[in-house]
Amino acid sequence: MRFPPHFLDEIRARLPVSQVVSRKVPLKKKGREYAGLSPFKVEKTPSFFVNDHKGFYHCFASGEHGDIFKFVMATEGLSFPEAVERLAAEAGLPMPKMSEREVEEEDLRQRHYALLDAAAKFFEEALRGPAGAEARRYIDHRGLKRDTVGAFRLGFAPNSKSALKDHLAKLGFKLEEMTLTGMLIHGDDIPVAYDRFRNRIMFPIADLKGRTIAFGGRALDPDAPAKYLNSPETPLFHKGHVLFNAHRARQASHDKSRIVAVEGYMDVAALTEAGFPECVAPLGTALTEDQLKILWRMSPEPILCFDGDSAGRKAAYRAIDTALPHLRPGTSVAFAFLPDGLDPDDLVRQQGAGAMEQVLGRLKPLSAVMFERAWASGDWSTPERRAGLDQQLRTLTQQIADPGVRGHYEQDMRRRLAEAWGMPQGQQRSQTAFTARHPQANRNSNRSYVTPRADNPWREPGAGKGSRGGTFDRRGPGFPPPRASASLLQSGLVASERGRPTNREAILLRAILNHPWLIDDYAEAIAALPLVSQPMGRLRDEILSLHAGDNSLDSAELTTQLEKAGLTQVLDLVERAITHKCDRFVEADAPNTEVDAGWRHALALHEQQVGLKRALEAAERSWHEDGSEEALARICDIQRQLHVIDTAEGDGIGGERGVR
Repeated sequence: MRFPPHFLDEIRARLPVSQVVSRKVPLKKKGREYAGLSPFKVEKTPSFFVNDHKGFYHCFASGEHGDIFKFVMATEGLSFPEAVERLAAEAGLPMPKMSEREVEEEDLRQRHYALLDAAAKFFEEALRGPAGAEARRYIDHRGLKRDTVGAFRLGFAPNSKSALKDHLAKLGFKLEEMTLTGMLIHGDDIPVAYDRFRNRIMFPIADLKGRTIAFGGRALDPDAPAKYLNSPETPLFHKGHVLFNAHRARQASHDKSRIVAVEGYMDVAALTEAGFPECVAPLGTALTEDQLKILWRMSPEPILCFDGDSAGRKAAYRAIDTALPHLRPGTSVAFAFLPDGLDPDDLVRQQGAGAMEQVLGRLKPLSAVMFERAWASGDWSTPERRAGLDQQLRTLTQQIADPGVRGHYEQDMRRRLAEAWGMPQGQQRSQTAFTARHPQANRNSNRSYVTPRADNPWREPGAGKGSRGGTFDRRGPGFPPPRASASLLQSGLVASERGRPTNREAILLRAILNHPWLIDDYAEAIAALPLVSQPMGRLRDEILSLHAGDNSLDSAELTTQLEKAGLTQVLDLVERAITHKCDRFVEADAPNTEVDAGWRHALALHEQQVGLKRALEAAERSWHEDGSEEALARICDIQRQLHVIDTAEGDGIGGERGVR
């Protein structure tokens, strides 16, 4: 549903961010802002700030940033329309009026919700009655307590073709409505509609608001053609878009900072009873993209818990293929495997909740399970077969859309291959892998090979430096490139190079230090500023933190506070990194208009440079994959653009020409 912008603005105007946030986070007033412990990370020192005047929150611990709608979505697992509805009610605003057609559709949906709720009550009553004796015995055998049965609204569908149909008809529901909601089976070749669920233990399936939208039925007859039967697709129910128990688990997942997906309804009920209310389950099929998105709304790294048998492994492998294209920085899945022959229900009944906690404590990252699958899929005893394994892994990593995550996966797969082949650490690729990415190596082993830059995971470690954007190794394939020794990597020389900021990073931070009023005008841009230098990142975060506590600090007071925070050496680093004095706008006596124009221009050039470097990494990967002229031309073009920016910086104009 789309909402008019003025309606969202009115909600924001009526609800200060601090009012919404304080329901989840205890806040203390600091100047014009509020501070508290992050709801997204475990921390002891407050790094979470709320600014009512500007209408946003910012968490320095996790990088989370947004308005009241995003906060409610992030902390309560709600969709955007649900968050709007929740906050509109709190603000005392009626929801926007719908058209006549929308009103009719909503009325029909409400009728369907009412019908399904009536069906759930009917099944609950049947379970408690004489006909439900066998079902009760089965539930008792599975060890579920009466409170759990009530909480999940478990029921029983009588072994009758018309028991539910007759009951719903008495309540005034039409045959068409019963069919549309999936409760009856009817069609052109079926003259008399009949109950879909018969002689089954019934599990109501709810949406994220807790409304019953479908059912899953577990057969009591061992000869039934389907052990589990779900409702069909209906206007309310789309199987691949729903997770069983998600409406109950999302608050628990926030409280426990994890969400666990298991395989079946009974597993969820048993684990909830055992103290794991953060559990959900797909509806008898492989995990879908939409179900993964629901999980990611609850936790950035949901746990997929599978049985330890071959079927459980296959389910995990299917989940890998579903998740790979959608991985992002900080967003993935982890895997937990149960002992072979046990499902979660069996485990907690036989060994207790502690055994399940141990399983959830032995998590495997997606990359490890992905490699295990590839490794177990064949015999890699010959060079040709090993080349096939390398190709298989590269094909998998190419499915990852995010270039940064993809690069780290390439590096991780390379490391795992090296360990699997038993190579020394310096030789982290097989000869076949090298030639697969450098097809010209077989044609002329004395040629120079352009390999990616030092921050690219596919570069040969330790290769000698060449032109910008590339390195050169003239020794040919098969010779491990030299690597820096441990003592060199730990030396002050190398360590200082790693921490040294670029000239433009230093300029941007120096301008903020001399003109703290920039923080008020550009808080979001400063918080999101991409900084290569780790010391500059620490300095930026401390500046924002101090400003949030007292936004009246002038330049001298800000510097004093930073020195007290132990950042004197970083401040000196800023001074040393600026190698010229012609960036007039950073100086303390520069006019505000000149400062504002110069800072914005420097920021734009810095972001452009960072974007070009990322584009260069992608172009280099493309060149190594296909060796095309187009990819090489792209590399040259990006290098030219970077050279223009670097030349400007080296000439002392820093990209701020015309504002000095």
